[in-house]
Amino acid sequence: MAQDFAWLHRGTVEIFPQPLPQSSNAESENESLEKLLETTDRPLRIKFGIDPTGTDIHLGHSIPVRKLRAFQDAGHTAILLIGDFTARIGDPTGKSQTRRQLTEKEVKKNAQTYIDQVRPILDFDTPGRLEIRYNSEWLGKLDLGKILELLSTMTVGQMLAKEGFAERYKKENPIYLHEFLYPLMQGYDSVALEADVELGGTDQKFNLAVGRDLQRHFGQKPQFCLLLPLLIGTDGEQKMSKSLNNYVALPEHPASKYQKLQGVPDSLLKQYFELLTDLPLDKLPENPREQQYLLAREIVRQYHGEKAVQEAEAAAKSGGKQGEIPEFSLTQVEFPAKLFYILNASGLCKSSGEGRRKIQEGGVRLSGDRITDIDTTFEQVSELEGQVLQVGKKKFIKLVG
Repeated sequence: MAQDFAWLHRGTVEIFPQPLPQSSNAESENESLEKLLETTDRPLRIKFGIDPTGTDIHLGHSIPVRKLRAFQDAGHTAILLIGDFTARIGDPTGKSQTRRQLTEKEVKKNAQTYIDQVRPILDFDTPGRLEIRYNSEWLGKLDLGKILELLSTMTVGQMLAKEGFAERYKKENPIYLHEFLYPLMQGYDSVALEADVELGGTDQKFNLAVGRDLQRHFGQKPQFCLLLPLLIGTDGEQKMSKSLNNYVALPEHPASKYQKLQGVPDSLLKQYFELLTDLPLDKLPENPREQQYLLAREIVRQYHGEKAVQEAEAAAKSGGKQGEIPEFSLTQVEFPAKLFYILNASGLCKSSGEGRRKIQEGGVRLSGDRITDIDTTFEQVSELEGQVLQVGKKKFIKLVG
């Protein structure tokens, strides 16, 4: 009896390579991922890499992690690859300029927060279902000979064809040689891990294909690549991004998550349900407003549990028709203002001293981002307006002008 691969195709944009015709001589490529899943006599190794370039991840980043979980549930081994070495270069994909290189200390700190944040999604408990790896294990040991071998597998022309590089070259924006190494290093990760399948966003197709080429170069069977969509943000227009303030962070307070998700535009509801939940799409409520409430409840439940759903709903109801969480007017603060002073003025902390301690302890978040610098200062109201300030797990307010 053929297996049901609805879980594999849900939300998936592309799986490559596709099987070649039976007449082809390339027998090793004459197979589909579904066929491999049906016939394999061992758990497949499913790789997803994430570079810890920031402190927090958002719902858009959760999409490939959820797909990793689907492979785990199907009996395969998920490899969560923390790109602690590649993060120090920075993925140039989609960037109009060179990214700032992070320090080793910054990367290690970010990596731990990432693992904590994906814990509600992945199966950490079943033996053999999860490997957490760091690519410094092998990339940090590459000697010049091996680096030269990697460089010899790709031409400058091929690199310049990569989205982002071509545009920067055309505009005469600098492209540094270390940036050319990024796709090769990400590809070499697949060699080191002997990956059977790699997951990534649609913007990662070039990098994932490099992994196939390098596996072939080193005598391995090339991996299948599964591309997933980039989530549109809560503004309904652009890709979810912290810089656009249209995101929902995984560690964000449940009430803040709930508020944002119950306001998701109608046009995005189907995509959000498909990519961020396991709910049957043919059994959703017909009314878009009911769908918004269901979406908000379901996602808060996934990350925080049923009690948090009830508390978030209560907070929403206490805020009136718009369902807003408690607010604090920034007109009560003189700018420039230290964060610890705002914590005190808003009532989240009893004093500025307590505010400093909470910041030092890592207990303060601004729209999901942990703030640890006690000297954090904001120059004007517009930097904070509309954001959620949170202390611990239960104290939070929305900052308004």
